[in-house]
Amino acid sequence: MAKVQEQIESFSQGLIRRNPGEHEFHQAVNEVAENIIPFLQDRPHYQEAQILERLTEPDRIVIFRVSWEDDEGNVRTNRGYRVQHSNCIGPYKGGIRFHPSVSLSILKFLAFEQTFKNSLTGLPMGGAKGGSDFNPKGRSNREIMRFCQAFMAQLWHHIGPYTDVPAGDIGVGEREVGFMFGQYKRLTNQFVGALTGKALHFGGSLIRAEATGYGTVYMLEDMLAHRGDKIAGKTAIVSGSGNVAQYAAEKLIQLGAKVLTLSDSSGFIYDPDGITQEKLDYVKHLKGVERGRISEYAEKYSCEFHADKRPWGVEAALALPCATQNEISADDARLLIENGCIGVSEGANMPTEKQGCDFFVESKIAYAPSKAANAGGVAVSGLEMTQNSMRLSWTRDELDRRLRDIMRDIHQKCVQYGTEGDHVNYVKGANIAGFIKVADAMISTGIL
Repeated sequence: MAKVQEQIESFSQGLIRRNPGEHEFHQAVNEVAENIIPFLQDRPHYQEAQILERLTEPDRIVIFRVSWEDDEGNVRTNRGYRVQHSNCIGPYKGGIRFHPSVSLSILKFLAFEQTFKNSLTGLPMGGAKGGSDFNPKGRSNREIMRFCQAFMAQLWHHIGPYTDVPAGDIGVGEREVGFMFGQYKRLTNQFVGALTGKALHFGGSLIRAEATGYGTVYMLEDMLAHRGDKIAGKTAIVSGSGNVAQYAAEKLIQLGAKVLTLSDSSGFIYDPDGITQEKLDYVKHLKGVERGRISEYAEKYSCEFHADKRPWGVEAALALPCATQNEISADDARLLIENGCIGVSEGANMPTEKQGCDFFVESKIAYAPSKAANAGGVAVSGLEMTQNSMRLSWTRDELDRRLRDIMRDIHQKCVQYGTEGDHVNYVKGANIAGFIKVADAMISTGIL
């Protein structure tokens, strides 16, 4: 055991030395390494091929300038990125994020996670992530269109249906994907499935908007069922109020849970009466059409609003972090457990700090890390790719059935590789299951 710990520490030190200052990337890689390095001890073929070391270096990173004009005619400049991490099991696949916090470290962590997440879905997709420090908030539709066109004018050389298929992410929804797809189509003179998350009227897929949130709840449902329990009748706290949070809350409501909270960057609302479907429909309009703040919900429905705070102190049986990375600290994790939380399913990417993850695992609650829990979004993106290639559209029920089957299969993989006595360590299970498929493909295709 001491030897394994020394290997983990040596690996971590080398990672930090090669990637100084990239804290989010370090966190994502080390979380995987802590499970994979012990797993490799009696599997010398993976060690000899240096699989884990090779996976800490993306296949390539493209960084470019994005210049555009705002509505006043001022020239603006942002930085664009595409991190193509691994295409060993299929074309690069992963979202594009527009947010001021976008950095190389964040995109490398997201692309690294995406590789394992896509592997878990069972679909032939590699891992990538991209974006820009552009902030779409407060910008007009025409400004967003000009930025998206300028962004795609630089990116289009590096993507395509058999090369790299981007999707949306934070700050990039159906509108932004549409503008980027239009520019790609103009530049290439091709109508192909080079992006996913498109509108239904030009190649998009049903339930794509719902997929990440629904999938997060499906994973939670399977974890509880494995313990002989269920979602119905339980209280739940959800962070975020965007696409993932909205549909996670919707599926929780459908399955009989009482959802107490939603949040945004200004704070969170606590509705002790529970968020109903009618109230949730208001949130969808508030955030999707009016682009308002979650505090307006509290004003409309006369409930509590806690400014500049997160909801993790609210007592509930279930917690679904669906906002952003590292939103649950170690203290938050401890408070959740003390307040009776028995299940956590991560809708956002890496929303729990490392010490918080460790505390969830040690507490033996039903805890699904993001690479397993929120894989539903990319799974339906993969199904959109299939529909585009086949020139057909599946029904909502068919897609929901396929999504449910994929999430059930991910749960089973986690159980297979993460069972420890009478408990399932879903972090370990997800990491090992995702790693094996990628590693076997890398060995089969040689040293590249």
